[in-house]
Amino acid sequence: MIPLPLRFSAEVTRARADGRPIVALESTIITHGMPYPQNLETARAVEAEVRAAGAVPATIAVMGGHIHIGLDDAELETLAQATGVMKLSRADLAVCLATGRTGATTVAATMICAHLAGIAVFATGGIGGVHRGAETSFDISADLAELGKTPVTVVAAGAKAILDLPKTLEVLETEGVPVIAYGQDEFPAFWSRSSGLAAPLRADSAAQIAQAHLMRARLGLAGGQLVANPIPPEAEIPRAEITPVIEQALAEAEAAGIAAKAVTPFLLQRIFELTEGRSLASNIALVLNNARLAAEIAARIVEQPRRCA
Repeated sequence: MIPLPLRFSAEVTRARADGRPIVALESTIITHGMPYPQNLETARAVEAEVRAAGAVPATIAVMGGHIHIGLDDAELETLAQATGVMKLSRADLAVCLATGRTGATTVAATMICAHLAGIAVFATGGIGGVHRGAETSFDISADLAELGKTPVTVVAAGAKAILDLPKTLEVLETEGVPVIAYGQDEFPAFWSRSSGLAAPLRADSAAQIAQAHLMRARLGLAGGQLVANPIPPEAEIPRAEITPVIEQALAEAEAAGIAAKAVTPFLLQRIFELTEGRSLASNIALVLNNARLAAEIAARIVEQPRRCA
């Protein structure tokens, strides 16, 4: 058999050998989420949060024909300053590898790569979902289908609030994805702890989430879990405050004829401007919060088989 094009960092290699918990991290937040050097500082901060919580971070990216599972500091710096980086989902991953281009992984691609590397838990900001107006545009993120296929537990602050959240939850239900709110009954809405929507499931500890992950594997169920971890109260932008901003940004995008893959970057940038930077500060806070919870879940998953031995 031809070996998989995986390249593990030294830190991740040691963690695998020692049976330590590992948390996958996406790389689009580095290449497409914010400018240099803030992107590099944030990536380092997220990795440090995972380490502080007792796990090993594995930032995933495609570079030089390999899927890198974990980046050393020099590689992280290179990626943070790279231009023309492909934004990879399931459809783009193989072509990027075959052509030797540099690619940053979205939620879907990170899930695929994490599973290939034997990593059970992935921390991100927010997943993609059903875009508003999808009944005519058919614009639905590949993240949702991936959650129905790939057995990785994804920790996010819900779906991005610029999306159609009710339809996103409906598609997740259709895909058979457990949507588990952490510590509350309501589905969080990225910048806000509240969405006005009930979460299908609730868990109050990392151990419960880990047990559910392992039980799904025992039952032979396809797909992963979405853990909806609300943003810390001190960092949130309340729903009543952020909703008019989102509506204004959406109206401006429609008036400008912005569509397809250009919509999300435009909306996030416009919301950043309208909130005078608060949306980005909240985004960073929620990613760090998700990294902490993901590390704890990964640790509990590693512990469970040992307890049963």
